[in-house]
Amino acid sequence: MPQTPPSPSSDAAKQIKLVALRLFAQHGIDGVSVRQIADAAGQKNHNAITYYFGSKDALIRELIVDGAKAIDQRRNAALDAAQASGGPSTVRQVMEILVDSSIDPNPPIWGESYTRFIVGMQMSNRALFMDALAGRWNSGYLRCLDDVRRLCADMPADVLNQRLVFMGAALGGIISGREAELSDHSRGHPMWSAPETLRRVAAALAAIITQDASQTE
Repeated sequence: MPQTPPSPSSDAAKQIKLVALRLFAQHGIDGVSVRQIADAAGQKNHNAITYYFGSKDALIRELIVDGAKAIDQRRNAALDAAQASGGPSTVRQVMEILVDSSIDPNPPIWGESYTRFIVGMQMSNRALFMDALAGRWNSGYLRCLDDVRRLCADMPADVLNQRLVFMGAALGGIISGREAELSDHSRGHPMWSAPETLRRVAAALAAIITQDASQTE
């Protein structure tokens, strides 16, 4: 179940991070000021971001790492469980792990924001995004790619590598779109909230990779 964000008085830093993530996802990092974050987080002192994080850039970096670390931990745990059972045995199973691990199992009350945030970051300030990660917190993703390569060993490497790029872009775009739709509480979103939707997303991603190459030339 979604968690109600903590009050500023009980956990100001966590509240600021939750609010900043939502605002950055909605408006981009350049579209949100420190003052707006403080106001939205209920902080009367507009220097709260500097006090808790040092700077806006430092806050952004912490948000990037927090989300990437959580996803990587979920991804590796799912891969470990699959390997314990002799898998992953199909490309679709790998895609299900990628999709499921991208979803926050315990989001704030207004919904998930992380994928929208990082998709926007990669488009507007990829250098900051990559520098914040410093090559960390992507081991689960790389393991998934290795499993796909193992399962598609007969596919030409250049074709497979291209399809993996397409798949990664599609994964980010679809999950980002899902977050945006579900964050709109003015109406229902039966397609995005349906349990089978994420399975169908995984099936579509698997199709990007496994489609007969002769049909795409």
